[in-house]
Amino acid sequence: MNINELKSLFGKNEFDSLLMDIYEDSSLIGYQNNRYIKALDKFESLFGEGEVEIYSAPGRTEVGGNHTDHQHGQVLAASINLDAISITQKTDDGIISLVSEGYDLITIDTANTELIEEEKGTTVALIKGVVNEFKNRGYKVGGFKAYITSDVLVGAGLSSSAAFEAVIGTILSGLYNDMKISSVEIAIISQYAENVYFGKPCGLMDQMACSVGGFVFLDFQNIQNPSIQKIDFDLSKTGYALIITDTKGDHSDLTDDYVAVRTEMDEVAEYFGKKVLREVDENQFWDNLPDIKKKISDRAALRAIHFFGDNYRAKAETEALKNNRFEDFLTLVNESGDSSMNYLQNLYSCRKPTEQGIPLAIMAGKRILKGNGAVRVHGGGFAGTVQAFVPNDLVNAYRSEMDRIFGQNSCYIMTIRPFGGIEIK
Repeated sequence: MNINELKSLFGKNEFDSLLMDIYEDSSLIGYQNNRYIKALDKFESLFGEGEVEIYSAPGRTEVGGNHTDHQHGQVLAASINLDAISITQKTDDGIISLVSEGYDLITIDTANTELIEEEKGTTVALIKGVVNEFKNRGYKVGGFKAYITSDVLVGAGLSSSAAFEAVIGTILSGLYNDMKISSVEIAIISQYAENVYFGKPCGLMDQMACSVGGFVFLDFQNIQNPSIQKIDFDLSKTGYALIITDTKGDHSDLTDDYVAVRTEMDEVAEYFGKKVLREVDENQFWDNLPDIKKKISDRAALRAIHFFGDNYRAKAETEALKNNRFEDFLTLVNESGDSSMNYLQNLYSCRKPTEQGIPLAIMAGKRILKGNGAVRVHGGGFAGTVQAFVPNDLVNAYRSEMDRIFGQNSCYIMTIRPFGGIEIK
């Protein structure tokens, strides 16, 4: 559709119903209309007029299974109503010309996507990784112009990078493969880009939640063909709000902390001749605990204990939601948070022991909740965000206290988005 026609339709509120389906929050419809118009204006200023398509991929919230995915464990996650959107125009020159909001133009030749070590840790690496794996799998690729804007908080544990990868994969699926590449495969391709090209050894949970959408239970026992179960659960009917608090910690220099979690879990698995903890018998682990702590470390043993517990809890949380046992679900969320704090130990970085925004936010949240709801570290941890399920009558008090401590607009009330990576128009 032509840019000017799209701007007119957004301006006349013609897409309000569609936006409500995607973002599930009537209070955000005006914001989203303006956001899309501004993105179309920006694309036009960068690349000119013409026919364009719009693609979107959401951020995610991890609900259960903290740091279990890279051990082929079980995870409960959900896509959220913060997303990356791309105004996109197909070209026939094989060149990707892309601008992300606030950054300079990136130009990539899709015929030349080999891995370059010096590019690791860059947006260029992520794009090239997605394109290269598309080619490896026999899919078509080609050029396009794109302007991408995202309201997924960067460095706050909501998977802004996975949302970006998912939107690139969805663009290539839409422009060159008739939108026939499954959301699961796009997630696997995105993980490849982040692991191999970007250089971050993440599991598959972030990419899967962003690509698939909705509440989703993921079992990574077969990592090449993960089991995926979408959960039909309406959080809005529970009387609770999902709130993410940004403690303003920076995720950008925490790769070593994330690597240490995975490395130590791998070391425990290797002790039993296995690649990942999912393959280890828990009873054998406990039988060998004295030798494990001596040959590896106490912390590695504790992190393995967390894995075994949270792997079970992710499944139990899923069953609680499926059977509308929300109070049981909240109990499990709190138990998972306690395990992350005491055993996984990902509330702050040992390299920055005085920066403890996450523990501070959790303690402040518990003070407000007084035993109600749930509050815990969110996502990868070490810095960033705290997740809470807050009774509606305490939402204002909770937000006020968090904003007082961490600054105005630190709290975000999330809705669960039913869609993953999609073509909007």
